[in-house]
Amino acid sequence: MSVFDQLVGQPRVVSTLRRASTEPAAMTHAWLFTGPPGSGRSVAARTFAAALQCEGAGGVQVGCGECQPCRMVMAGSHPDVRVVDTDQTFIKVGEARELVLEAQARPSLGRWRVMVVEDADRLNDHSANTLLKSLEEPTARTVWMLCAPSLEDVLVTVRSRCRHVRLGTPSPHAVADLLISRDGIDPSMAHYAARAAQSHIGIARRLATDEHARARRREITSIPTGLASLGDALRAAQDLVDEAGEGAKATSADHAEEQRRELLTQLGADLTARTQPPSVRAHLRRLDDRLKAEARRQQHDSIDAALTDLASVYRDALLVTAGSGLDRVNASEPEQIQLLARSFSAEQLLLALETIGEARQRLIANGAPLLVLEAMMIGLLLPRG
Repeated sequence: MSVFDQLVGQPRVVSTLRRASTEPAAMTHAWLFTGPPGSGRSVAARTFAAALQCEGAGGVQVGCGECQPCRMVMAGSHPDVRVVDTDQTFIKVGEARELVLEAQARPSLGRWRVMVVEDADRLNDHSANTLLKSLEEPTARTVWMLCAPSLEDVLVTVRSRCRHVRLGTPSPHAVADLLISRDGIDPSMAHYAARAAQSHIGIARRLATDEHARARRREITSIPTGLASLGDALRAAQDLVDEAGEGAKATSADHAEEQRRELLTQLGADLTARTQPPSVRAHLRRLDDRLKAEARRQQHDSIDAALTDLASVYRDALLVTAGSGLDRVNASEPEQIQLLARSFSAEQLLLALETIGEARQRLIANGAPLLVLEAMMIGLLLPRG
């Protein structure tokens, strides 16, 4: 089974990467993978990295998925493949400098030293400029792979030095087939999850395997028909913020304790001491600041995912109003979609989608989540009468 089998619905991309991994003339030193959420940007980068390190039959670099280098890359344990994914709002200059230094080293085990930056859209001006020299003049066996939602999300000076590979959104059918074959999901559940996740593979798998995730999604998609008053709008906004906050807190609690123990061990401090020396406390404060930033990012991502689900309801209602035969994302809730279609005109549904889009942009701009969501929910109130 090839590592490229994980790239669902991307035959053109697979063909490009296969050719580059086997033909030196098709290879380049810097790549930029773009595509909508769930399209598999980071999967493409990882599978390409595995293909470059592959020791398949006869030494052909095809990403066989069976040799030790392939397994190590896909497991995240290959010493010559560095994957950078951040929970911070931006990738900082210090981290960018560390990557540049690491990129200058020769491969220790494989054919290439591969630097994968999964969130290249979080490079700010300073950290992006730090990478430029390495992108322009890399060492002979170093390959950079950057991932971002779109070309516009990456500084022009960076994207102009990379070969662009664009991924599309796979079909729900293709995602469902992957869940069935790879994860053993029941076909009916796999098709529901793929459709509800709008072909986002990671979200689809979570919906298919986690009843809490499915229940939470049902709560979110039921919000539009319950926004009858100002009080309803304010409560819905508060619920979204609270749920996102609780989720981030639950996810980060164990992680924070593990990070704290690891830091104290590295500093040679007493893990059981109630009071640490001033130098250790300074390190702990910096760790706390970083963990708080990670928790805020997790909360933001959770809210953004909820808004994507919310927008899908108005989108389906608009399809009904327009008489479109396109597939519905929320096909399992036809009565709710019909009610919303009867309550709003096509123009009002378009305005509702714009309202949700504006809220997402305000959150990206670090708007206060509760205030942003309250304003959005008020804008989504059901028309009187």
